Amino acid sequence: MTVVSVSMPDELLERIDEFSDDHGYTGRSEVVREAARNLLGEFEDKRLEDRELMGVVTVLFDFETTNVEERMMHLRHEHEGLVASNFHNHVGNHYCMELFVLEGTLEEISSFVGKIRATKNTLTVDYSVIPVDSFGPLADPS
Repeated sequence: MTVVSVSMPDELLERIDEFSDDHGYTGRSEVVREAARNLLGEFEDKRLEDRELMGVVTVLFDFETTNVEERMMHLRHEHEGLVASNFHNHVGNHYCMELFVLEGTLEEISSFVGKIRATKNTLTVDYSVIPVDSFGPLADPS
């Protein structure tokens, strides 16, 4: 197995070590490997390929110490064909929530979520994806 070096804040490393101990992992490497497998597998659902999808992405960030809001604006404009709707809301005294409604393919939505996740200083990124055609008219039971 290849050994790699990864930089991360001390707080995250402490959380990984605690998670490893609490859940019976052999060590932090096992936790990181499983997290990487899960992340890479998120958008590999064969049932969603070649279908028109709707995605909802929420992003939470601290507006006082970051430029995340500016990055969200750039992503919204860069992907204007994908972003059907966008909502910005203030949460508490220091936070903002950005919500994106997307309409596109699995590859387009995956790419958009990846760019948001790669944005420095986001606190949380959450999303869901559903096929648009699942909302079609119900078949006539007669």
